[in-house]
Amino acid sequence: MPEPGDQGSQETEIGPLRRRLLAWMSVALGGFAATIVGIPVVGFLVGPWFAPTKTAWRSVGKVDQFAVGTTTQVNFQDASPLSWGGVSAMTAAWLRREAVDQFIAYSINCTHLGCPVRWEAGAKLFLCPCHGGVYYSDGQVAAGPPPLPLPRYPVRVNNGEVEVLAGPLPLPSNELSQYSNYASGAGGGASK
Repeated sequence: MPEPGDQGSQETEIGPLRRRLLAWMSVALGGFAATIVGIPVVGFLVGPWFAPTKTAWRSVGKVDQFAVGTTTQVNFQDASPLSWGGVSAMTAAWLRREAVDQFIAYSINCTHLGCPVRWEAGAKLFLCPCHGGVYYSDGQVAAGPPPLPLPRYPVRVNNGEVEVLAGPLPLPSNELSQYSNYASGAGGGASK
């Protein structure tokens, strides 16, 4: 028959061992869960610095389709469409024909929160219906919350076709400083 002291010593040895094993498993599972959650977060934060910037010239129509002095919405495929993108692989711009050989393409997205702006030909203004942003026909901010003018796409005429350089529209830091001076009333708006 086992002595009462022997059984107690076995239980006292197993208890701390079990607690250490459970503590180690808890730390390991917590670390694994944090890694699983953290990888996408870190990827989201640092990804734009390492992602290749793709651009591509996209045809938006023949030169004679656009009358001088008009602003027209043009649709084109994104520079880096995904095979499963469908409709979301398409993007748009506002194309303005200033002269016989001069075109300007403005981003369709408001610089406040990215809502699509619309062109009001009678008022000669771009209007953002979401928060009341208003832009002049040259893309400069007229009223409302937008912090910057409408970004522009590079445009060229190639073999009778108007082409827009599709790609991301990040604003370089030197242009941001010019825009902030313009917005604060100090003048010196960005010239393109």
